[in-house]
Amino acid sequence: QVQLVESGGGLVQPGGSLRLSCAASRSGTSIYFMGWYRQAPGKQREVVATITSTTNYADSVKGRFTISRDNAKNTVYLQMNSLKPEDTAVYFCHMRTLGGQYWGQGTQVTVSS
Repeated sequence: QVQLVESGGGLVQPGGSLRLSCAASRSGTSIYFMGWYRQAPGKQREVVATITSTTNYADSVKGRFTISRDNAKNTVYLQMNSLKPEDTAVYFCHMRTLGGQYWGQGTQVTVSS
């Protein structure tokens, strides 16, 4: 089993920035897919950004968020700039390996003045 540990969430004012991090428990695990998802109260979980050989972004965050990875650390990051109140949600990281797919515990991001 692979455990994912998220960090970096918090409270930020509109226009501010946060950087989320998600690290897998075991280095050396082959991870072919990484992504970030979010879920706001009363709404379905939605994809924010994914990365394989390329990156993809939801239209709502394109140009503001950047997903990246550090293969040596089995870690995926989400740099969030120009944050808006509508970005408020619990953010979950997701990774896929040959052995299965895994989710982080979620980290709260609140954008409010």
